[in-house]
Amino acid sequence: MKIMQLADLPEQEVRHNPAIKKKIMVGYHELGTITQFSQAVFPPGSCAPAHQHQDMAEVFFIESGTGRISIDGVDHKLEPGVCAVIDLHEDHEIENTGDENLVITFFGINV
Repeated sequence: MKIMQLADLPEQEVRHNPAIKKKIMVGYHELGTITQFSQAVFPPGSCAPAHQHQDMAEVFFIESGTGRISIDGVDHKLEPGVCAVIDLHEDHEIENTGDENLVITFFGINV
């Protein structure tokens, strides 16, 4: 069992852009094939550049803020309540296009 308070977790830099910070609630393989369960905060104007994963799918849930996610070159609007599922090998890029932080809760699954 593991119980935590998000406010108590340390911030870490996101590998794709150190300006974006995340708090990891479940780490790499702590729970089956989940690679991580985290919350990331994108400051206004920040972007996680296009990339893909060879061994992981991801699920992003937008908590607050607005932005854009590009999946294989197709742009989609991000706003609170939107959930985006990224399959294996799909290029994806996330950008905060708003004036407030874009807060995303996400998890990855090894496939």
